[in-house]
Amino acid sequence: MPKDIILHLERDPSRDIARDFAASIAELFSAHLTAVISNFEANIPADALGDLFAESEAEARGAIERFELAMKRGELSAELRLVLGTPQTFSEVARCFDLSIVMQSDDHKGINNSILIETTLFDSGRPLIIVPSNQREVLKLEKIVCCWDGSRTAARAINDALPFLKKANAVELLIVEDEKTANEQVLRGTEIGQHLARHDIKVNVKTIPAADRDVANAILSYVAGGSTSLLVMGGYGHSRLREFVFGGVTRGMLSAMTVPVFMSH
Repeated sequence: MPKDIILHLERDPSRDIARDFAASIAELFSAHLTAVISNFEANIPADALGDLFAESEAEARGAIERFELAMKRGELSAELRLVLGTPQTFSEVARCFDLSIVMQSDDHKGINNSILIETTLFDSGRPLIIVPSNQREVLKLEKIVCCWDGSRTAARAINDALPFLKKANAVELLIVEDEKTANEQVLRGTEIGQHLARHDIKVNVKTIPAADRDVANAILSYVAGGSTSLLVMGGYGHSRLREFVFGGVTRGMLSAMTVPVFMSH
């Protein structure tokens, strides 16, 4: 059960929903919430640094004030930290927490959290919830959809998400079927379903086809057609020059997600 949660605090007021979403999780589990204001290093021309830092400081001050006010209203156990360094620094800090929460990138506003999400997912050793940029509500656990392909990464994600699954009104196990998964997959879905039943979690198994191996779009279409509150899936990637790079399905989900995504690697 998550008792210690870390949030990457957004500076843009229009993205305060990530803060409120994190607070709703902390409230649900009576957890402590640590919000981090980050000042990541960047290659910026020297003559632009002064104005940038002044603007950044003002935005950070505003985010801090809004966070403190929101926490007073909710009477949650919460604190603020300033993290200097790189996205890697945030992932290292996150190792000492149960769960990280980061908001999706927003290209329209020039906000790119991709490297932050990547390093936190692959390097923290902890699960991560990515809040979509179009999110409007705090956490609701009407229905959780768990993506299942029988892999180690999917098993890890489902196990890490158990506290959420136990509180959900409904849990679905989603199997995306293509030529790689067409035969044994349903049987493996039955076995993981039996495992979850031993945790008093009743699941409905859903199997959907993925044309031309477009797994990400198949998942996104399925989620868009229902009242999914949270999507649970493994975060896939491969190593390249000592850095992890998102796999195709993970990249596709993160770019077009419409519901909060719980990921583990």
